[in-house]
Amino acid sequence: MKTFSAVVIFLALFGFAQTARAQESAPGEVPRVELYAGYDFLHTDVNVESGGAYTHNTYNLNGGGSQLIYNFNNWLGAVSELAGFALVSGHIQPAAMSYLGGPRFTLRRGRVTPFVHTLFGGVFSKDGINNGYASVFGMAIGGGADVRVNRRVSVRPLQAEYFLMKFPDGENNRQNGFRYSTGVVFRLSR
Repeated sequence: MKTFSAVVIFLALFGFAQTARAQESAPGEVPRVELYAGYDFLHTDVNVESGGAYTHNTYNLNGGGSQLIYNFNNWLGAVSELAGFALVSGHIQPAAMSYLGGPRFTLRRGRVTPFVHTLFGGVFSKDGINNGYASVFGMAIGGGADVRVNRRVSVRPLQAEYFLMKFPDGENNRQNGFRYSTGVVFRLSR
């Protein structure tokens, strides 16, 4: 009987703790500033000229990225992003770095916070994607979801985007890609 009473008391205290924790980080609470850091995977195509003919190559690039998100209200925010990608095969080539920014639209309901965004900016490459130095237009359109762990930390299990780069390649000057990201979000201020 004592074991049964101890289990009931433990479950009751656990339930009260969860209720208090839920009140502490209410779903309507919107952080003013968020920081994201995580892993990026970029699958992209590149047209390469060789002897007057064009060949189509695809690359799987790995890297990391960070975002600074400023939330104006519970549904509209601004994103500033910096990410780097590389194909490692004995030496690093091709490699690229993106610097993008734009609006983010968020649906804040409970622990899961889905979002969509459109980011514009540039992509820099050195001796890789375009066989030289270049800084060109870049764009990412997509979305994802953050899962709140507590008041200050969320996990982003999924962010998926169409990723466009405009490196000159002699054919269509367009590299279409898909980017998948996952990481951690730190909720800094309310």
